[in-house]
Amino acid sequence: MSVTEIGTEARRGWMGLLARAPAARLAGVFDPLGAAPGFEWLRAPETGGVMVRGRTGGTGAPFNMGEMTVTRCALRLETGEVGHAYVQGRDKAHAERAALVDALMQGPRAAELREAVLAPLAEAEAEARRKRAARAAATKVDFFTMVRGEG
Repeated sequence: MSVTEIGTEARRGWMGLLARAPAARLAGVFDPLGAAPGFEWLRAPETGGVMVRGRTGGTGAPFNMGEMTVTRCALRLETGEVGHAYVQGRDKAHAERAALVDALMQGPRAAELREAVLAPLAEAEAEARRKRAARAAATKVDFFTMVRGEG
């Protein structure tokens, strides 16, 4: 299955999910699937830095916030699918697993991987967001004005 058949937005979604997933959690859901398929490196995992940019108020003029360490790699499965990954930090195994999942999602095992890998990662990410929102809501202060009886 080609990337154009899958859809750029769908691929962007799972690649982002794989990049945001904690390395241990990705390993926990990916490793039980069995031996990794055979592949060749197009770009072996390498660590470098990228400039992180922001915008004032989210829409204003862009500015450089600082640098972030990332690890990237690219591989080709024996069946021809190509997988890419960029992950925050220096974890080469995380980048390799993410690239393998990206490549496998373009083949016949996509439905299996969606259920076994992507769904648990998405649920864990949603749960973390809910917990963070609940902690923030616990600190919320409601201000109100009482009407004084002047009469």
